[in-house]
Amino acid sequence: MLTWIKGRRARSVLLLAGVVAAVAGVAMTGRADAARAAAFEPRVRPHFDHAPVIQGPFRAPQDVTRACLSCHPGAAAVMTTSHYAWLGALAVPGRAGEKVRIGKKNLLNNFCISNIGNEKACTKCHAGYGWTDARFDFTKVENVDCLVCHEHGSGYVKGPGGLPGPKVDLLAAARSVGTPRRENCLVCHAYGGGGQAVKHGDLDSSLEHPFADDDVHMGKLGFQCVDCHGGKDHRIRGRAFSVSVEGSNGVACTDCHTTRQHRDARIEAHLRSVSCEACHIPSFARRIPTKAAWDWSKAGDPGRKEDPHRYQKMKGEFVYEQDVVPEYRWFDRTVGRYLLGDRIDPDQVTVLNPLRAGIGDAGARIWPFKVHRAMQPYDAVHRILLPPVTGGAGGYWTTFDWDASLRLGAKAAGLPYSGRYGFARTDMYWPLAHAVAPKQRALRCDDCHGGAGRMDWKALGYEGDPLRAGGRP
Repeated sequence: MLTWIKGRRARSVLLLAGVVAAVAGVAMTGRADAARAAAFEPRVRPHFDHAPVIQGPFRAPQDVTRACLSCHPGAAAVMTTSHYAWLGALAVPGRAGEKVRIGKKNLLNNFCISNIGNEKACTKCHAGYGWTDARFDFTKVENVDCLVCHEHGSGYVKGPGGLPGPKVDLLAAARSVGTPRRENCLVCHAYGGGGQAVKHGDLDSSLEHPFADDDVHMGKLGFQCVDCHGGKDHRIRGRAFSVSVEGSNGVACTDCHTTRQHRDARIEAHLRSVSCEACHIPSFARRIPTKAAWDWSKAGDPGRKEDPHRYQKMKGEFVYEQDVVPEYRWFDRTVGRYLLGDRIDPDQVTVLNPLRAGIGDAGARIWPFKVHRAMQPYDAVHRILLPPVTGGAGGYWTTFDWDASLRLGAKAAGLPYSGRYGFARTDMYWPLAHAVAPKQRALRCDDCHGGAGRMDWKALGYEGDPLRAGGRP
């Protein structure tokens, strides 16, 4: 099963019992954690109490948006941001002459594969209302969803097309609004890709109310997401390199840590070639397992036992891992990007967001990564990756017919389809930036250097361990 990921230094969670035990551990973390939880009070930013001024009634969610904009007309600026447009960069590094705007709207990934043709399901996490197909009107300001980021009542649930569920009390939700909390962000960012911790290895529900061991900034200091990621005119700072290709408007440790951080000059010297994250995120998915591999080619087998963490007929075969040692690569906050219609070599691994930096490149540092590996469909004649339609009429989850679902997806994406398909190996790199451990748990010299060190020095471009003779590049 998924033998092509063997050899990774992590504890693979391959049995349902193991996953259930790990997830249950989030709620039952022992007496010490229970005592800390009892004393824990998350920091909440003060905000204006909207309850007395929000009158209603609201028959539709768009009515709430109109009420919000009557006092906050500038909030309509969110429509120009990537959170609403699901589009960002106008050019991809290394692709001279190509100025295509890219984002979640039109890129392929290697977990749920594509938003194209699957809008009704994917846009449950869109900050808008009614995006069910390609005809969605992005110019109608009343389609902006203010509540998903600002609601504090915990009763706001979005369904297909991003519309609130039928039991949502829109008046109560509107009266509860305030500064975004972690829960507002994590409702999408912890569950994107179809489930808990599918995409990110360092963002899951354990960060809603973490302990210091889980994340020193949020667990010890009480940071909210917006303390680091806030921005003007709803332009949230930070980059997701699954859909971004460069680091503008990003967030960095040095935004706050501006002075010398280490007493030992030898450690301080590492900052020339090693990112802060490499030492201070010693592992990821420490509380909740993250998906490490997804094999779509195994989907559709009615004879296999259903298991949400190992196999589903609708989606194929999975591997989950917990307390994972990152993989380390050079990174300068730029990546390349597989674009619709790019040809692939199905006998080689296609990296959907290839890292562009190498040893010695200006601005490059050694970073920790989660690498998600997959097998996903491609056209065997044209040799291009294909976006299947999965949900809805004619989708794979209804018909279990790959040919039919790929034919629909290719048409929606404007791609040729030969009628012959296969499955190709793809990788995606996810740089780690959350779940920063307390300094006492930061990596030490022998974690990286020496015979049992975690670094693959040759893969990083060195002849061997830099601390040993002959180890320099």
